[in-house]
Amino acid sequence: MFCESDLSIKLQYSQPADLLRAQEEFLGSGAQAAASVGRRPDKRRGEQAAGDKQPGTQTYQRDVVTIPDQIPTLTPAGPKKTRFRTDRIHFEDEGPEEQLDRHDTHVTAVLSRIIERDPSAVPVSLPAFTSAAFPKVFHRSEVEDGGPGPAPGGRKSIFAQTIAAQRAREGGVSPRSSTKHGRPFPRPGLQGPNLTPVATMETEQPLSGHRDSAVSESSRLVSGQGLSQQGSTVEALRIHRENQSRLEGLSQTEILEEQQRLLAQLDPHLVDFVRSRKTQDALQEDGGAAGDIGTKADSREPEQDPLQMEMEDDGTEPQPPITEKELPVRPQKEWLHMDKLEPEKLEWLRDLPPPRRRGTTRAMQARFHFTGALIPPTEDLPTHLGLHHHGEEPELAGYSLQELFHLSRSQVIQQRSLALTTLARIISKAQRGDFNSCLKGSVVASLLDAGLLFLLRFSLDDAVEGVVAAAALALRALLVSPGDEETLDSTFSWFLGMEAFPLLPVVVEEEDENDEGLDEALKETPAEKEERKTDHAVASEDVVKGLLRMKLLPRLRYILEVLRPAPQVVLDILDVLTRIARHSSSSARQVLDCPRLLETVMSEFLPCSWTPSTSPAPESLHGLPVAAAMKLLRVLATSGRQACARLLHRMGARERVSRLLALEPQDMLLEPGEALRIGTEALRLWAVAASYGQACDLYIELYPLLVKRLQCVPGVRAPGHALRPLELQRSLALLTLLTNVTHTAGCHQELQSALDSSQDADCPPPPPVEWGHVTGLQPSILGWLKECVRALEEPDQRESALTLLPAQLLYLGAFYSQLNTQLCFRPVECLQELEALTSDVLLPLLAHPESCSVLCDAQSYRPGPETIPSLPHRGHSGGQSLADLSSALPLLTALCHLIHTVASIHRGVAHKFSLLLLSDSLLEYLRVCCQAMPALSHSSTWLLRHEHHLLYLLLKLAYRLVPINTEVAKHASLFHEVAVKMVSWLLPGGEHLAHDLLATVVFNQDFLPEGRCGGPEAAELSELQLHESSSPAPHPLGPLLRDACAQLPSLRGCYLSHLAHLEPLVLRSRNSYLGRTCDVRSRLLPEARGATLPSDWPFLPLVSLYERVGAGGEAEPLPVPVAESATRCLQWLLVLESWREESLAAVPPAAKLARLFCLFLCSSDLFLERAVQRLGWGLLRLLTRPSQLRALDLGVPLPGLASFQDLYVALLVQFEAVSFGDPLFGCVLLIPLQRRFAATMKLAVLGEHVGLLRYLGVSLRQLPVPLDLYTSPPEDSVPVLRLYFRSLVTGALRQAWCPVLYMVALVHLNAFIFSQDSAPQEVEAARQSLLRRSYYLTDEVLKSHLLLLKEPQLESELGFVTYDHLPPIRARRLEVVMGAHKGSEGGKE
Repeated sequence: MFCESDLSIKLQYSQPADLLRAQEEFLGSGAQAAASVGRRPDKRRGEQAAGDKQPGTQTYQRDVVTIPDQIPTLTPAGPKKTRFRTDRIHFEDEGPEEQLDRHDTHVTAVLSRIIERDPSAVPVSLPAFTSAAFPKVFHRSEVEDGGPGPAPGGRKSIFAQTIAAQRAREGGVSPRSSTKHGRPFPRPGLQGPNLTPVATMETEQPLSGHRDSAVSESSRLVSGQGLSQQGSTVEALRIHRENQSRLEGLSQTEILEEQQRLLAQLDPHLVDFVRSRKTQDALQEDGGAAGDIGTKADSREPEQDPLQMEMEDDGTEPQPPITEKELPVRPQKEWLHMDKLEPEKLEWLRDLPPPRRRGTTRAMQARFHFTGALIPPTEDLPTHLGLHHHGEEPELAGYSLQELFHLSRSQVIQQRSLALTTLARIISKAQRGDFNSCLKGSVVASLLDAGLLFLLRFSLDDAVEGVVAAAALALRALLVSPGDEETLDSTFSWFLGMEAFPLLPVVVEEEDENDEGLDEALKETPAEKEERKTDHAVASEDVVKGLLRMKLLPRLRYILEVLRPAPQVVLDILDVLTRIARHSSSSARQVLDCPRLLETVMSEFLPCSWTPSTSPAPESLHGLPVAAAMKLLRVLATSGRQACARLLHRMGARERVSRLLALEPQDMLLEPGEALRIGTEALRLWAVAASYGQACDLYIELYPLLVKRLQCVPGVRAPGHALRPLELQRSLALLTLLTNVTHTAGCHQELQSALDSSQDADCPPPPPVEWGHVTGLQPSILGWLKECVRALEEPDQRESALTLLPAQLLYLGAFYSQLNTQLCFRPVECLQELEALTSDVLLPLLAHPESCSVLCDAQSYRPGPETIPSLPHRGHSGGQSLADLSSALPLLTALCHLIHTVASIHRGVAHKFSLLLLSDSLLEYLRVCCQAMPALSHSSTWLLRHEHHLLYLLLKLAYRLVPINTEVAKHASLFHEVAVKMVSWLLPGGEHLAHDLLATVVFNQDFLPEGRCGGPEAAELSELQLHESSSPAPHPLGPLLRDACAQLPSLRGCYLSHLAHLEPLVLRSRNSYLGRTCDVRSRLLPEARGATLPSDWPFLPLVSLYERVGAGGEAEPLPVPVAESATRCLQWLLVLESWREESLAAVPPAAKLARLFCLFLCSSDLFLERAVQRLGWGLLRLLTRPSQLRALDLGVPLPGLASFQDLYVALLVQFEAVSFGDPLFGCVLLIPLQRRFAATMKLAVLGEHVGLLRYLGVSLRQLPVPLDLYTSPPEDSVPVLRLYFRSLVTGALRQAWCPVLYMVALVHLNAFIFSQDSAPQEVEAARQSLLRRSYYLTDEVLKSHLLLLKEPQLESELGFVTYDHLPPIRARRLEVVMGAHKGSEGGKE
């Protein structure tokens, strides 16, 4: 392909003028046309033939061809349609010309201009004369064999080959040469005088002089056919040689560039067709072996695009046609129609060719092994593996996803089962990230888009047990992430580790068109909208919800209860049910409500008595305890308090827990590992129940057994034993159970007192366990803790000790936090115990290892490549996880929790823990946290929550140490900045932490040392240096900051009052953090759609005031408390912008400006208050610092704001109504009018709201923004310039009224009218028009300002200086414009 502009191929009569002239001569001669337009009758409509037309029938007019001056641009054609389809489409109002244009699909409509053909050069073949009455019947046996025929690529039947051989003998040509290129040559006696091989393009000779011999002697495109008889061959050869000479003058790079440009314009199907014709011609040339043919074809083919080129190895050559000796069965002569060998039809009998090595960067179809592994295209696998039984690319081993889907619908049971099993293995490997570097895109997403969910659901209804087992395996691979479950199990014993976020996908609710304009009462509820959706729509948004809607739970119950499948299928189904229960509380409720589902699980997989299996691998799990079933109950119990009580009392979970824990693992008659796992899950279920204050009577019953196991725990197996990890998990579950029981026992006294003093029936009863029931556990656990601390020095025991220490510390923290509220509390003995605990345990543990941080490194726990929006997981790919056994996060959190409890009871030992806050690693960690901006996802939220616990406990420790320790007080600013940023990081469920930080740390004077150590004075000094060239600020920052620091308690009360709507969530979160187990409602956290407080929470009082008035409502005067609230908000913003600027880094400067607009929109007179004025000027100067102005971008979307333009228009309306020309309001109004921002806001001011210019009296010295940002670069918007000029001429914009915009208008208009830069014609016309109108102004002052303006100068009286007379350049410009104008007027006259 060649570029038309550089390498155009010339043809005779190729000019449009020649074609039109020939057309006119033909029409003028009145000769009969060679062809006529007819209409084929439609038999279905009963139309008559063209020859039987009735009178009055429409007569088609002669077509006239019109050709434009230029050939239209070639564009890729659309998708091909069936040719019969277009023939059937007719429009009643469509004329013959439109029909011909629409049905014209000739190649000339794409490649070249229309050229008339000369039919005189076409040979006419006359029938041969014979003496017989009828032609002689042809018998194939009478014609001698012409050889084995062409290569398989020729696609010629034996009959066609025989006919070609017969005609070749009649014409005196050999059979092989006569069939060359797919059609025989005409006989010599029937050829025209000029019909030569060159003219018919049937031969191809290499050009000896051209590079690589890649250009032939004759062209493949320019054949000469259709030209006049005389000189057609010479003309075609001349055009071809001219094209070759132009090609030789170009480099290979230029040719490839032109080729790429043409390929991008042409239809890809057309290009493939031309290349296939060329390849067929090359393969059909006469030659030796098939390998030589392939080599010659490759040598003649021009170089292709590197992205589309496929190269074969030198060793792989096309195989020769199959011979009779290679057949497994020799054909016999007696066999009917089998005496002739047909190589093409026997190709399937030979072995598959080896895979070809393709040197291409194009994407190839992925093929998979039955094990789920990806098979490389070059790997040669034996055929007995069964990986070649597919239609496409039979030489490649493996099955594509499409072929596996097709195989899963087979009628053969084994094929369906094999396809589903293979899909399950592929999904498992994709979830682990095995295909990250091999495949583009997501395998799971592709499968879901193809309908995998419906395929698996249908397969579960199959009557064959093997297919059901394969479908269950695939469903488990799709839904369940083994890494998620292992991580959640390992973090169960962390601080509040049993709490987790639901795995709900993020669904963006779109506004329904049917609900527009309706009242809230008439709109559809979310449940009604969900009911209207189809199963496919629901599944595309939420996979689990789609499965529940497809009645998955009843089917799984039927499989477990009736089919009684194999053990692996049972485990797969239990894992799927566990994943559904983790989805949300509503999904867990559906599992509980499914008829006979949990009853089947209880009776079959958690029996109270069972017969031991005789083999290590039982054939059936029915009738045996299964750990996965107990885990399902535990996950269901975390969904809510009522669900847990229902499991314990109605479904018999309490009896199962008691029965399984009463036995030692070796007495369960189960496999040792399974016995430990089921015991661990039973303890975890009991721990969840104890976190609600339930099943505590079971503690009293099993107390001797628990004490016995607690005393035997230190003597566990050796570190290298296979069961050692399981025993450690069992010990952690036991400690977590005792921790929750201790919290419940601590609430007994309070609940009993409330019950005795109140006659309210709603008061909950106290739990059966009392504080005296748990006091005997503390000595055993404390002794165990000390042994673990000593074990840290032993390398073989260090890992086990680090695993057990967090749970032991958490238990002691729970014990001492509840101890000081009991009546039996003895202060002296308790303080002595705490001092001993500090010296023996806490201080040695302060030397902690380094910790990995999700907060500081978002890549350490990023979502995997197979993360699907409709199927969220907590899995991660690569990096160190905070849930690893080697992570220091659980130990640090538990240690800080115990230190916080000890320091709150014994304040005299608090200073001993300063070593932790003064460590260099911790301080560096906190500095990095200040710069962090964590991203929220299902992969990070649950671990970020644990890291928030650590930061909160560190800040609480700093809260106790900063007032009493001078070394710690030096870092108070760092602790304060972390606290301010952490308030906007806390996730749902952490409302108590946010409330506590606001109440203790954020507004604490001790954490703002700048307010006492010269901070206000430093602010004044920096402000003076910043404005040394201008007049001093009317309201200095120093006194404002000093007053704000004095009002910190009032600021705290203001913000806590505005967060009063979060009180229910704060109380719910506090119950969980303080261990008030009887008030905890659920261990399933709220959905984590974002942080609890927005990142711009310091602006919350202003936004609340604006929302109270309403975005479009009328602003009224506000009461005094509301004005005080706005004042407190401005004071806090002033403090943060002055000393904690990084804490508001997550808020864009445009968002800060938009929030500041609320100060003027929420009331008609609030901004006129004196305190608000002083604070507003100070905050405005901070928001207009150079760094803030550089980052200001009004074009980006802002959180919580639909349109900045609409908000600004509302501000303009408010300014016109109530501003009274206030300078502060005017300065805020002028900020968005800077030159670099969009012209829409300038058009709004100068157009619809031009009247406000009368009151916008901000002087140049009052403007906090440099004037250069308004005047540079020159304005290029002609509508804005016209409005500037109109405002000046009409008097709406005057220097006395609006000095800033008057100056801006003069500068831009002066630069525009005297500009001589090249510009479009309409812009130049506007320049000249404005210059003439300026020259003819009657206002001499405005005229001199426009024409004689020199530059802005703030020191001058006018704010700018002017020339005494026009500079020569401006004078010449004015003379040229005015002279041209007079000349045009004279010409008109």
